[in-house]
Amino acid sequence: MGIKRLISRTYQKFSKWTFETGPLPKKGIVIGVYHTSYWDGWFMLMALWDAGVPFKFLVKDSLAKGVTGPIIRAIGGVAVDRSRTTGMVDGIVGQLAELDEFQLVIAPEGTRKKKDRWKSGFWHIAHQSGLPVTLAFIDSTRKVYGWRDSMEISGDMKADMDHIREYYSDMSGFHPENNTPPLLRGEDDESLPGHPKRDPGTPLN
Repeated sequence: MGIKRLISRTYQKFSKWTFETGPLPKKGIVIGVYHTSYWDGWFMLMALWDAGVPFKFLVKDSLAKGVTGPIIRAIGGVAVDRSRTTGMVDGIVGQLAELDEFQLVIAPEGTRKKKDRWKSGFWHIAHQSGLPVTLAFIDSTRKVYGWRDSMEISGDMKADMDHIREYYSDMSGFHPENNTPPLLRGEDDESLPGHPKRDPGTPLN
């Protein structure tokens, strides 16, 4: 047993939270929902170390600087300058195409604070690369974290997000008041719960 898996399983023995897992594609994108606390990153790290799969995760560039920079990079962090979005998706897709086994971990909410919608980068990366999306979760209602299912991106953003909304409908983050509704810019249905033009404060049921 490797040191990372040993750390993960030792932590699980003493944690009040439970790790639930399903099969992971050999190569794909993992989204972690809901992202409302620094604990979310820790839970996903423990889950992926237990699974023993190579992975990288996107972080804002400020976290990869200073004292924490070497640690972030050592555990798989890839710094992203959010002020420069041009070409970012194409660059990431190009890097993924060269790898045989890989998981790219993304928190689609983009921040621990409550916002009107998710960032759509994960959907565009999955759509352009043809990689499946694994739906990982941090659910405080049952004190569980991990993943169960993966999905193929159809190219119909609303249909894909309808599936994702259903999947996460009974889950809640470490700080439920900071859950960001699973809604992407580009969806047209303003009647959806949580749509900012309908009622930005209405949670999904």
